[in-house]
Parts: sequence; C-alpha cells; structure tokens
Amino acid sequence: MARRITYTFKNQPREINFAKDKYHDMYQAIAAAEGIDLTNYLSMVRQIEMTSKGSASVRNFRDQEFARMGFSDIYFIKE
Repeated sequence: MARRITYTFKNQPREINFAKDKYHDMYQAIAAAEGIDLTNYLSMVRQIEMTSKGSASVRNFRDQEFARMGFSDIYFIKE
C-alpha cells in the first residue's frame, strides 16, 4: 500500500509517494527524492545505536541532521 509524505525542503513544501518495499523509512525516501547522499549519516546512526541505551538519542540526531540539511515538517499524510 502506497502512502504519501509531505515535508518542507529549504522553505519549499513538497509531497512524494512512499512505498515500504523501496525505502526503509520516510527520511530515506525524502533524501532520495532530493538527491541527498546519506552514507555518512547512516554510518553515524549505526554508531549512535551501538553506544546509546535508548532510541531518543538516535531520534534527536536524526532530527538535528535533517534540519541541518534543510528539511522540516516531515510527516505521513493520513488518508
């Protein structure tokens, strides 16, 4: 079942389709839609997952990194 993601990239609202079989999560989908390479980001996430005790630090890092890249207001559209 395809879903839709809405987000803002560099103050431009955008909307894309999302399929779970193509991307792991919505953050990888929006980065691919904008042509952003996540290789360094994903390696850092793996390191944080190995050293942190909870998922809050991973979420915090993800939110800060995507804000630094120019993304905001990222969410699934409920249909």
